[in-house]
Amino acid sequence: MTQRKIFNDPVHGFISIPHGLVFDLVEHPWVQRLRRIKQLGLTPLVYPGALHTRFHHTLGAMHLMDEAIEVLRLKGHTISHDEALGAKVAILLHDIGHGPFSHALEHSIVSGMPHELISDLFMDRLNSHFDNRLEYALAIFRDEYPKRFLHQLVSSQLDVDRLDYLKRDSYFTGVSEGSIGTERIIKMFEVSDDQLVAEAKATYSIENFLVARRLMYWQVYLHKTVLAAENMLVNILKRARWLSNNGTDLFTTPSLALFLKNDFTLSDFQDNRSILSSFATLDDFDIMTSIKVWADASDQTLSLLCSDLINRRLWRIKMQDTPIESEVLIEYQSKVKELYKVSIDDAAFFIASGVVENRAYDPNFSTINVMLRNGDSIDVTKASGRLALQYLAEATRKYYLCYPKSIETLPS
Repeated sequence: MTQRKIFNDPVHGFISIPHGLVFDLVEHPWVQRLRRIKQLGLTPLVYPGALHTRFHHTLGAMHLMDEAIEVLRLKGHTISHDEALGAKVAILLHDIGHGPFSHALEHSIVSGMPHELISDLFMDRLNSHFDNRLEYALAIFRDEYPKRFLHQLVSSQLDVDRLDYLKRDSYFTGVSEGSIGTERIIKMFEVSDDQLVAEAKATYSIENFLVARRLMYWQVYLHKTVLAAENMLVNILKRARWLSNNGTDLFTTPSLALFLKNDFTLSDFQDNRSILSSFATLDDFDIMTSIKVWADASDQTLSLLCSDLINRRLWRIKMQDTPIESEVLIEYQSKVKELYKVSIDDAAFFIASGVVENRAYDPNFSTINVMLRNGDSIDVTKASGRLALQYLAEATRKYYLCYPKSIETLPS
């Protein structure tokens, strides 16, 4: 009998991994590293239970991929062993390129390179290590495989990635509004003209999925306090990078020091294999260990930022429907300068502004189609016939300003 390893997952139950390529990949240090990267970054500062990791998520997504493939096979669609294995490997490795604290530091460790691109680099290296046994996975991940529905299971607006993280994040945060019926949606998967679709009777389950996604963004992913904490973390890395590049000898782990002192590009990663190997050693521990030490740094700006974050003295955040005016930023920087007795340039590290967007369904990215009884496929917003779904396709933007709460005590 084929040996299997069993994981007891709190969200999906028992997840079975057969010995072979998938098992060897799960055991690889680059995948095991995902145990040390939290799925939701700094969200535990708001929802204390959100301590699950990227490793949890990748196993869950792979489990759902296994179920989706089995459903499609039972409906008469031919998916070979190599294709199924490729799809499972693609979803297992889809997040391997995430850096510390996941999306929070997406462009702070390596700028201009989204985690999907770094995942591709990792998969390419693993393919060489495993004697080109990841060729199907790479083709599916890159959307270069003829059966396009396999890529859509990995990356689309109704993929197993989203089905897992919504249900998982809802479970660990305790935000029940994010709970979705993943089993029913997967049971309703179909393929039409080489495109992943859902049977028409899944329309309301998909509607619930989109509503849940929108609510999870406002309540979890774009939660005001989480945004404030993430901006503090980003500014800490900015300050540390500035100090490192201006002659200050900061304590860091070796890998973090490399990325603080260099701004690597894709060509750098491709030309120097050691850069990716160094990135593969970075995780949440590198960042938090450094921040704990920096809290006592001689640089006042870095010290204040770090001590405030680790002791959860988080910034205030104001959100509005219009962009933050430059005059307002200057006003708040001046208040920080007065409060901390720092230069106006240093005060800028205590202020953050930006914009966030919530769009539960983006038909410009890809569409979610449902298949009618006559075999035709139409967009889910038309199949539902409800204005609510059309509303979910519209982007809602909020502009924000973050600043230390202490400046509110200054006389006006």
